[in-house]
Amino acid sequence: MSLRQQAIRGAMWSAIEKWGAQLVSTAIFLLLARLLGAEAFGLVALANVFMYFMQIFLDQGFAQAIIQKDRLEPEHLDTAFWTSVLMGALFLLAVLTGAGTVANFYSEPELAPIIRWMSISFLFAGLSSVQAAILQRNMQFKVFAARSLVATATCGVAGIGAALMGLGVWSLVIKEIVFGSTSALMLWSSSDWRPGFRFSPQHFRELFSFGINIIGFNFLNFLNRRSDDLLIGYFLGTVALGYYNVAYRLLLIMIKLLTNVTAQVALPTFSRLQKEPERMRNAFYRVTRYTSFISFPAFLGMAVLAPELIQTLFGAEWLPSVSVMQILALIGILQSVQYFSGTVLLAMNKPLWRLRVIFMITVCNVIGFFIAVRWGINAVAASYVICVYVFSPVFLVLIKKLIDIDFRKYFSQYITPLLSSLLMMAFILGAKRIFYDWNNAYITLITYMVIGTFAYLFGVMLLSPNLLSQTYRLTLSSLPNSLQKRK
Repeated sequence: MSLRQQAIRGAMWSAIEKWGAQLVSTAIFLLLARLLGAEAFGLVALANVFMYFMQIFLDQGFAQAIIQKDRLEPEHLDTAFWTSVLMGALFLLAVLTGAGTVANFYSEPELAPIIRWMSISFLFAGLSSVQAAILQRNMQFKVFAARSLVATATCGVAGIGAALMGLGVWSLVIKEIVFGSTSALMLWSSSDWRPGFRFSPQHFRELFSFGINIIGFNFLNFLNRRSDDLLIGYFLGTVALGYYNVAYRLLLIMIKLLTNVTAQVALPTFSRLQKEPERMRNAFYRVTRYTSFISFPAFLGMAVLAPELIQTLFGAEWLPSVSVMQILALIGILQSVQYFSGTVLLAMNKPLWRLRVIFMITVCNVIGFFIAVRWGINAVAASYVICVYVFSPVFLVLIKKLIDIDFRKYFSQYITPLLSSLLMMAFILGAKRIFYDWNNAYITLITYMVIGTFAYLFGVMLLSPNLLSQTYRLTLSSLPNSLQKRK
């Protein structure tokens, strides 16, 4: 099987994993949001800020080093495994003793036991990170699909059951613990690799020399993605953070559904093309073009339908999240295609370049969040959008240095999806003026979505009729041969 076929098949199974697991996860999220209040989500969001910070140093970038490394030896895997297990155990002990300090900082006593119980996930992550990296390196995304679906469904049943029993915020904690344990168990049962009892300082240095840049990137990304939660939780409280977090979660759900499918396959694929810049350039064009075909209408549709989506899916009590969701949708449009710029930098062994760009964005975001938080969660979201757009051209300049992309060709591929998405928005806004007095919110929302979909497809057929057929052929080529013959 050629590399292109491997990548396409990998994308298919990655899509099953991401879409299947994410759709189940979203359904669970919606049910829990209706059963629990904004304060419960705000408390867990604060706990997750602390957990994500610790997880930066847990893996040490070894997983991505394993995926990217050209010559991988057994000593690399054994060393990475035992390092991850040791770090997981140390972090668990650190959290058990230091959780009270975090709770005192936010004046939220209930936060301490939540953080302590959630820290069990460090052990699960340390025990399974190498298995996950090996499977991803070998493009065995079918295993990821099964793991994600089973783990997500299992933790959802546990979380919803706990919520129905009246356990409140603890239902979210139980959900996280069940997901981590189930995921680790499935990765071990699906992988043939088992660690040997050896540790090589030389191989540790080789992994760490690549991983240190990943740690730096993840630390900056933490500040970039989580400093808003820190500041909102400290200055505005857990209820405001709950509203902000729900809108931000919806943004991340969309990004995961529309971007991570191809992004998970892109790193191992691009890494194998690192000595063939022309093929990598063409692959970069394709992946960004087809991603924009889906992501542009999705995020602009999310912005225009935010009031209906929030009220229908979450209930009227979550309406303060609407304006935040509309603002953050502008980030999704850019990040859905910019994501692959960072993947190219990693594949070309330039993690330090990516680190420098993220550093600039992070400085902008932290300063912007600190200034904006006094005006509320909408101002924080707007500050985030501004910083992302200001620094996005830097990524493209670096990509041009590596694979010599043509800016005109790169930007021209977005004309059709952007104009068609704007046409879609116009049709939806027009439909709102006509059907504004419909009583059934679900039917109204579905009607708007159907009208928007047809308007978008009409725009694409008008501006670039070949794009639909090309997307269809790409989708068809990802199917197994037996299914292709039936078409």
